[in-house]
Amino acid sequence: MKAILWPTIVQRVFLALVMAFVLVWVALLAYIYIEFRQALAVDQGLKRVGRALSTALADLKDDAEAGLLMRATATEYSMLRLSGNPDGSLLLQLQRRDGPTLYASPKLGDQVLSGLPGQVVDQQVNGRTHWVFRSEAGLWTLHLAEPEITGQWILQRNAGRVLPYLLLAFPIVLLPIWFAVKLGLRPLRQLADRIAERGATDLSPIGLDARYEELKPLVAALERMLQQLRDQMAHERAFVHDAAHELRTPMAVIAAQAHALTGASNGEDRARAQLQLELAIARASHLAQQLLELASLDVANGRAAQRPVDAAQLVRRLLAQAAPLALARDIELSLDAPDTLVMHLDVPAFQSILENLLDNAIRYAHDGARVTVTLAIDAARELRLSVEDDGPGVPAAEREQVFKRFHRGSGHEAPGSGLGLAIVSQAVLRNGGGVMLTDGLGGHGAGFHVTLPMGDS
Repeated sequence: MKAILWPTIVQRVFLALVMAFVLVWVALLAYIYIEFRQALAVDQGLKRVGRALSTALADLKDDAEAGLLMRATATEYSMLRLSGNPDGSLLLQLQRRDGPTLYASPKLGDQVLSGLPGQVVDQQVNGRTHWVFRSEAGLWTLHLAEPEITGQWILQRNAGRVLPYLLLAFPIVLLPIWFAVKLGLRPLRQLADRIAERGATDLSPIGLDARYEELKPLVAALERMLQQLRDQMAHERAFVHDAAHELRTPMAVIAAQAHALTGASNGEDRARAQLQLELAIARASHLAQQLLELASLDVANGRAAQRPVDAAQLVRRLLAQAAPLALARDIELSLDAPDTLVMHLDVPAFQSILENLLDNAIRYAHDGARVTVTLAIDAARELRLSVEDDGPGVPAAEREQVFKRFHRGSGHEAPGSGLGLAIVSQAVLRNGGGVMLTDGLGGHGAGFHVTLPMGDS
């Protein structure tokens, strides 16, 4: 059953060829039928015979001569076919004008042919419809009749005549096509064999020279996919290596402070060791949380689901959460946003973007600095989120590096993991937006400008 539902390419070609021959057969029958009907409309064979006999009768005056001509014609057409009818189907009838019948085909019996001069009409003869043609020639009135040819009869008769030629041509056409398909699929089988022979972790280039143009896109697509997998694995290995390296420091501090805490001889040493232990645990927890957040953005397939949300209120809520840390360092937080801005957003990604930009600004700004958040819809109907400060800023030489994972700028002592801006970049990319780093407030500090396409509202 499966082989019938999913045939091989060779089987598909065979079936397609059979269908093509059937269509050719039907087309030929239709052409023959149309051609026959057009021939009847232009100049029916019965009319041509009638006109020829009328021309021969026009100069005859003697009944005997006219009768002799009719008998000769009847004898001739007893061995000839007309309009595809069997031999001897032509019926003749000759009369003197307004006079007796001089000749009538024996098959007519007592029946008399009648019609309109110069026209073909239908008449029942011996229980069958006939075409009857009437012609006036000199002293004579001539009637000719032949059985009516129906469309069904034309199709039945010619179907059997055309079919043997198609059956003869079928194997002659099939064999070259079959060989062409077999040879054409050989590179595809070679490609399948090369892939099947590979190990589970072998992502090296295939190295197959696709001779056929049809296979080159497939091979090129596979090579691109393997290259992407190699890049992804290299990226993941580097990520794991960097993550392990970054976690090693807080883990070492935790182990050292735990040892110091257990060996503290007085309350002051114990309090100092406990504070350092808590800071190391907080740093490790923050780093682990950022690693998980970055990993979730990496594995996301395409854009995440969006839902309607008031972006202005969401920004206010996130600023309120960051306010205690800013107040502790006397940092002024301000917001420039409309009262309400309802739109469709990937809320977790948007929240992650703003939280990391705020954390980055507050962490590296000096005490008493200013941090301004701006939310608006720009001229291109995109959401624009800006976080600017007047802190130390980012040197121009390092601006291309700040969005890389585990990169930490020089010239500051604030603790951090180097993942915040990498998370921002990945979240923006996931939502089809962009992020740009410029100078901050008053030409000092840093300004991060995020643009996100507006979802369907």
